[in-house]
Amino acid sequence: MTIQPGQLSPLAEAMGEDLPIDVPSVLLGYQKEWVGIRAPLKVGEKSRRIGLTWAEAADNVLVAASEKKAGGQTVYYLGYNQDMTVEYIQACAMWARAFNYAADEIEEGIWPDEDPDKHIKTFTIVFPSGHRIVALTSRPSNLRGRQGVVVIDEAAFHQDLKELLKAALALLIWGGEVHVISTHDGTENPFNELVEEIRSGKRKGELFRRTFNEAVEDGLYHRVCLRKGIPFVESERGAWVQGVYDVYGDAASEELDCIPSQGGGAYFSLALVEGRTSREVPVVRLKYPQGYETAEERLRLAETKEWCDSELLPLLKELPAGAQSFYGMDFARSGDLSVIWPLLKEQDLRKRAPFVLELRNVPFKQQEFILFYIVRRLPNFLKGAHDARGNGQQIAEAAAVEFGFNRIDQVMLTEGWYRDNMPKLKAALEDDTLNGIPADKDVTGDIRAFRVVKGVARIPETRTSEKGGDKRHGDAGVALALADFASRQDVEIFEYHRVQPSAQHDRQVKLGAGWRSGKGIW
Repeated sequence: MTIQPGQLSPLAEAMGEDLPIDVPSVLLGYQKEWVGIRAPLKVGEKSRRIGLTWAEAADNVLVAASEKKAGGQTVYYLGYNQDMTVEYIQACAMWARAFNYAADEIEEGIWPDEDPDKHIKTFTIVFPSGHRIVALTSRPSNLRGRQGVVVIDEAAFHQDLKELLKAALALLIWGGEVHVISTHDGTENPFNELVEEIRSGKRKGELFRRTFNEAVEDGLYHRVCLRKGIPFVESERGAWVQGVYDVYGDAASEELDCIPSQGGGAYFSLALVEGRTSREVPVVRLKYPQGYETAEERLRLAETKEWCDSELLPLLKELPAGAQSFYGMDFARSGDLSVIWPLLKEQDLRKRAPFVLELRNVPFKQQEFILFYIVRRLPNFLKGAHDARGNGQQIAEAAAVEFGFNRIDQVMLTEGWYRDNMPKLKAALEDDTLNGIPADKDVTGDIRAFRVVKGVARIPETRTSEKGGDKRHGDAGVALALADFASRQDVEIFEYHRVQPSAQHDRQVKLGAGWRSGKGIW
C-alpha cells in the first residue's frame, strides 16, 4: 500500500492519532497498550468481552501485511473451538479492508494431525507481502519448525496448554513472538501458573492485566453505546455495569475481575517452609507490661538501650562484615506484634535471616530506638521496607528521614502489592535463594498464615494465638515479605575511603576556624 503525502498510516488511523476531534479513536486506551507491548512473550489476563482479541487482530494484520524487512511475519492463531477461530479470522478480514490492504479471500484448508484419522481445519488470509494469517481450530502438533507470531487465545481453556507453549516458544529462537490471551479458569490452571511464573520472575515475559471495571473506565461503555447506536448517558453507566455483573453472578470475580477461582488454601506448603528453617537463627522477643508507656521517657529509653546492648549487640557483632543487609518491618503498637526481619545477602547471593525480632506492647519511641539501633549496625545496609499503613507510617517516615528516602520504602500493603510480590517470595523459597527462617512454631505459623484470597496471597482477617494466649496476625510473614521486597529493589551505592589530611590542610582548617570565630584573619 502506498501512503500519499498527508495521508495517515493505517496504524495511526487505528490508534486515532491526529484525527478530527469528533471522530473517536478506533482502539481504546487499554487496547492500544496491549498492541504497544512488543516482547518475545507477552501474556494478557483479561475480563470477558473487552475486545482484546479484536485489537490483537488489528496488530496481526499489520504484521502479516508488512514485508520482511519491515518486521513482517506470518501469524498463527490458535483458538480452542471453531466458533472463536471463525470470529477471529473475520475480524482480521475486516481490519485488512479498513487498512486498505490487498489480501486474498479467507481460504479454508486442512492440516494433518498426529492421528492419521484426524485433520486440523484452518482459515487463511494471504497478503502480497508473502506472509499469511493462519487460524487453527485445535492444537497443532506440527507447529514446531514454523516461524512467525503465535497467538494463543483463551489459553486457560486449551486442552494441553503446557505442551502448546513448548511448541510455540520454540519460534522465539528465530525472532518470533508468542502472545497469550485469556480469562482465568482456576488457580491450578496452567494459564494462571504461567502468569505466576512471570510475576515471580521465574519466566521472562511481559504481563498485561485488565479487569472489566478498568475497561469501562477506559471507555468500554461509551464504545458499546456507539456500536449499538444509542446515546451515551453517563448516569446510566453504573446500572449497565451492575447488570453485567448480575449476569455472571458468582462467576463474576473470575470472568470479569481476573481473579482465578478455587483459591483459599495455604499459599506456602508446610514442607516448603520447614525446609527453609534453621535452628541456628534465634527469635528475640521483647514484651513490656500494660501501662509501661506511662513511665518516664528517659527511664524507658535507658532500659531499652540496656536491653539492646545485652540482647541485640552480641548478635549484631557476629554479622559478616562483607554481607549486604536489608530489613522488613511490620508495625503494631498493641494487640498484634511489630516484627523486624533483617536479611543478609552474602557472596553467593543467597539471602538469610541472622535473627528475627518480635516486639509486643513496645511504645513508639522505644520501637524507633530499637530499629535505629539495629540498622546502624547492619553491615553494608542498602534497603529497608515498612508497612506504612496507619500508625506504621510514623516509624516508616522516621526511618526514611534517618537513613534516606532512597533507602527506606514506605509500603502500602494493597492487593496489588501482594499480587506482584508474593509470587517472587514464593519463588525465592522454592529456589532456596532465601532461607534462614527461624525454626520457631509461631514464626513458621505466621508465614503459613498466607491464604489465597480472591486469587491473591495475603493475610486474612482471622488471628491466631500463641501458647501464652497473645494474638498474632501473620506479623512475621508480612515482615519477611517486606524484607524480601527490599532485597529486590535497586539502590545507589556510594563507596568512599578516608584520606589522611596533609599538614597544609590542617593549617587551613585551623585558620578557617579562627576566621569563623572572629579570632583570626584569613
